[in-house]
Amino acid sequence: MERVPMLAEGYEMLTTALKALRQERPLIVEAIEEARAHGDLSENAEYHAAKERQGQVEAQIGDIEDRVSRAQIIDPASLSGDKVVFGATITLLDEADKPQRYQIVGQAESDAKKGRISYDSPLGRALIGRSVGDEVEVTVPSGEKFYLLEKIEFI
Repeated sequence: MERVPMLAEGYEMLTTALKALRQERPLIVEAIEEARAHGDLSENAEYHAAKERQGQVEAQIGDIEDRVSRAQIIDPASLSGDKVVFGATITLLDEADKPQRYQIVGQAESDAKKGRISYDSPLGRALIGRSVGDEVEVTVPSGEKFYLLEKIEFI
């Protein structure tokens, strides 16, 4: 079973989402029962919508339970070294020498606008294992991008 690395914050987000979905279960069952009471199920849009939502919620619960059960919580402050690893905060210089700062995080907690990129993203995969001074080439939908790895921090 493959472990899923994540920060404590990502683990909290997943467990909160899981709790909310589990609380929604009884409400969906009530909606199904209410729609069933209206009669003919073959033409009952409320019934079909409630059953569809039930399927979506159960799939989401299964996915989140799987990730939570395989979670490997990593505290970046406890890490050190001279290579980019999960949890590291890195500073890159782009082709115009403009600094960009990112933290390598799990899929559940990634948010590029907040400077958090997934270890599984094209840039994240290109950075893992790199050292300060390395040039990094990344293929993105808009073409090739080149970066210089300027700094690695564990904060």
